Amino acid sequence: MNSQDEKSTPTLTAEAAVIPAHPPKKQRQAAQQVPPPVTPSVASITELTNRLSEYLSASDLKLVKEAYRFSDEMHLGQVRKSGEPYISHPIAVAEICAEWKLDVQAIMAALLHDVMEDQDVKKEELIERFGAPVAALVDGLSKLEKIEFQSHIEAQAENFRKMLLAMARDVRVILVKLADRLHNMRTLGVMSAEKQRRIASETMEVYVPIAHRLGLNNIYRELQDLSFAHIYPLRYRTLAKAIKSARGNRREVVNKIMAAVKTTLSEAGLDAQVDGREKTLYGIYCKMRDKQLSFSQVLDIYGFRIVVDNFQNSYYALGTLHALYKPMPGKFKDYIAIPKSNGYQSLHTTLIGPYGTPVEFQIRTKEMHRVAESGVAAHWLYKNEDASLTDLQQRTHAWLQSLLDIQKQTGDSAEFLEHVKVDLFPDSVYVFTPKSKIFALPRGATALDFAYNIHTDIGDQAIATRINNEPVPLRTELKNGDIIEIITSPNSRPTPNWLTYVRTGKARSAIRHYLRTINLNESTELGKQLLAQALVSLHLNPDLPDALVDKLLNESSANTLEELHTDIGIGKRMAALVARHILDLVENDSPSIPFQHLGDEKLSKPDPVIIYGSEGVSVQLSPCCLPIPGDSIVGQLKRDQGLVVHSSDCKNAKRLQVKEPDRWIDVTWGDDLNRRFDCRISVIVNNERGALARIAAEIGEADANIIHVNMEDGESKDMTKIHFTIQIDDRVHLARIIRNVKHLNGVSKIRREYS
Repeated sequence: MNSQDEKSTPTLTAEAAVIPAHPPKKQRQAAQQVPPPVTPSVASITELTNRLSEYLSASDLKLVKEAYRFSDEMHLGQVRKSGEPYISHPIAVAEICAEWKLDVQAIMAALLHDVMEDQDVKKEELIERFGAPVAALVDGLSKLEKIEFQSHIEAQAENFRKMLLAMARDVRVILVKLADRLHNMRTLGVMSAEKQRRIASETMEVYVPIAHRLGLNNIYRELQDLSFAHIYPLRYRTLAKAIKSARGNRREVVNKIMAAVKTTLSEAGLDAQVDGREKTLYGIYCKMRDKQLSFSQVLDIYGFRIVVDNFQNSYYALGTLHALYKPMPGKFKDYIAIPKSNGYQSLHTTLIGPYGTPVEFQIRTKEMHRVAESGVAAHWLYKNEDASLTDLQQRTHAWLQSLLDIQKQTGDSAEFLEHVKVDLFPDSVYVFTPKSKIFALPRGATALDFAYNIHTDIGDQAIATRINNEPVPLRTELKNGDIIEIITSPNSRPTPNWLTYVRTGKARSAIRHYLRTINLNESTELGKQLLAQALVSLHLNPDLPDALVDKLLNESSANTLEELHTDIGIGKRMAALVARHILDLVENDSPSIPFQHLGDEKLSKPDPVIIYGSEGVSVQLSPCCLPIPGDSIVGQLKRDQGLVVHSSDCKNAKRLQVKEPDRWIDVTWGDDLNRRFDCRISVIVNNERGALARIAAEIGEADANIIHVNMEDGESKDMTKIHFTIQIDDRVHLARIIRNVKHLNGVSKIRREYS
């Protein structure tokens, strides 16, 4: 929403759907007003102990009070920005955990969660006072000690990695952390506008999807709305005002539907609880943004939840509702038969209510409702009563285990966080193995993602797949209900191109791990050449003295110069940035480092990287333009894909060079090219018998291999367009083929193709 919206009436338009990269200054200043600052109060644990006494024993309550006294003593004199004593925050976090009925160790950790980070209490002291389990929880919740990182982003990524790995060992870590973040978001209004926006963005990006992944829907929805309020305060307030006005206008419709549903269910003999509910502000905003609707066009801002006493009555209630109102085609989803990946179960149906208004209904049992609201926390009290894990616990355990698998294959914290974020998208598709085992994957996942989801070895050796008994490429996106069979070969290996279409963090980390470890020497040599080229362009001698190498390694995460070269070779680091950093070191410490600039008379344009086309995974020829020897070429350094070579006149290359100019380097063809190169050509020919055979024979006569052919209708019904992918030596060879084919009878046009 733009600044003018502040003065308009509370009717939102599709303009509100446009999200600026940074909210305008006036909008950022307004963030301080949403929500209003909390009123300072005296901290007390009376309410907490009253709530805990409902399910904890007297001995457990005594332990909680000991943890409170220690935390209160450690935080004595410390106040929050609101002016409240700091201890009020750990108490509030513990109260949120008590709502989930978490055990005594988690409640104690909630009260103690900041003592290590803020008051420098050692883990050993916590072990001695409160035991190892509580100390491990607090340690998992604490940020890393004051280690020097190259950037705030790197520090945050490392902290997230620590937290997520602690969560993989004990899910209570993230439950307490989410409670901590929820209370911080509720009291965020006292922070500066810039800090509000940064914390809210971080919450929306990381903590909201984690809450959803664990099925904590109440927290998920509240964190979404609080984040929305602080990232886009003007949009939030205008939309809230519009909904408040709409409540009065739509009350008659809601009451009429509520009365009709209750009466119909009662007449059917169903004992059901019926609640009307309003969609969240953020949910309505997303619908407006994604579908480019004004607020008045969003009809289904209200929904109804029906809670019945058993599984069978869920479907009975569904049939009863469909008899009352007509269902909208394609708007029924059975999440009871196939639960969401976070354990959520309900029947969803959208009906055409009075006045033609679409109304969404959710139908579930009491147990399903408990899980829908509290997710994995709903099972916490019962974890020891039954030796078998629930479906939700099994799914959660599998996801947490996948975090550990990704960690083993990941090079650094930023990459680890990137992979985890990929897996936190809430939308899923549900697919089956030939033996009817069901898997949930993120929407957009491919058959190759499915292969890696089964096992890393199956992914690494995948060569083809059948979906619903039809052979399809590995890059095919999966749809709900697909039955997938993966075909493997012990000779198959991952290629960098796979990274362009896999969707899940597990697949991406496994492919990158393979590419990083295979052909390591080749990547190292390429990185060395690229760094030397970048140093020469800055008038620096590429032969670095030991003192400079030591200082460079001390300020980076690489342990050796070879590791630094490897990172550059696989595209993880940019040679130009490393070279500039070396220049800064030389200029700042020139007295202590025996190093000289190259004189201008010695400086020339750095030699381009030589391409032979037979390199391994560290050098690829771009599939968009398929460069061949004789073409003018440029090189693009892509993260974890190494060097990608494009033709200089490639449209994709020109567009990307504008966006990331620092990632492009000069490359040239080598002299001894002992391989053939793929090239695409298209031929427009008269639609007559034998045309394809004549062209194929001419290509073969010119000593070229045909590796793919497909045909389509030409511009007129008398013409056919034939696309060939052929293997040739160079541009001279291609020119000879084009000349020979062009002279064939019936051929009207032939040209080289680029995608």
